[in-house]
Amino acid sequence: MTKQERVTFVINTLKELYPTIPIPLDHKDPYTLLIAVLLSAQCTDVRVNQITPLLFAKADNPYDMVKMSVEEIRDIIRPCGLSPMKSKGIHGLSHILIDKHNGKVPKSFEFLEELPAVGHKTASVVMSQAFGVPAFPVDTHIHRLMYRWNLTNGKNVVQTEKDAKRLFPEEIWNDLHLQIIWYGREYSPARGWDLEKDRITKTIGRKTVLDAYYKK
Repeated sequence: MTKQERVTFVINTLKELYPTIPIPLDHKDPYTLLIAVLLSAQCTDVRVNQITPLLFAKADNPYDMVKMSVEEIRDIIRPCGLSPMKSKGIHGLSHILIDKHNGKVPKSFEFLEELPAVGHKTASVVMSQAFGVPAFPVDTHIHRLMYRWNLTNGKNVVQTEKDAKRLFPEEIWNDLHLQIIWYGREYSPARGWDLEKDRITKTIGRKTVLDAYYKK
């Protein structure tokens, strides 16, 4: 298969498996999505979805969030890990949204990435899922699968994002990145991986990855 044929195979298989795409993080607006994505760093989405209702019951907008202390935020979000950094980030970015953006989440990569504790991936998720702007946020699942599927060299997430954007049509980026995440969790996990169930990797996988799998 040529690279273009592999890309088409990925798109068609994912469309067939995930005709409707669930959104991984529960939220009701750009602000609650931003907070949920920030909390999801090194934490499962399932855990985040258990914690955000507790936080949002007290503060689901920047004006209420800044009324809480960093310590109060930290106590609620502790189960998500990295709570000292995340609580400072949530409190700090809420202040900035009020001071600079009229309490609204900005629809701009540049302004989002200026916020504390918000990196390029978080900004990409918000731009894609809250505002519908084409973006390709690369998480560990996408990074792993793009390498397994021989569509990137796996050097780093920056390279993986570049390759994904080059290979896949822009109009499907927002759906596709979510489809790849769900596929990775369901069929192509890092641990407990059963290649027989992973039909994309089995069909188009990188030779060294398949060889290493069968050696086990």
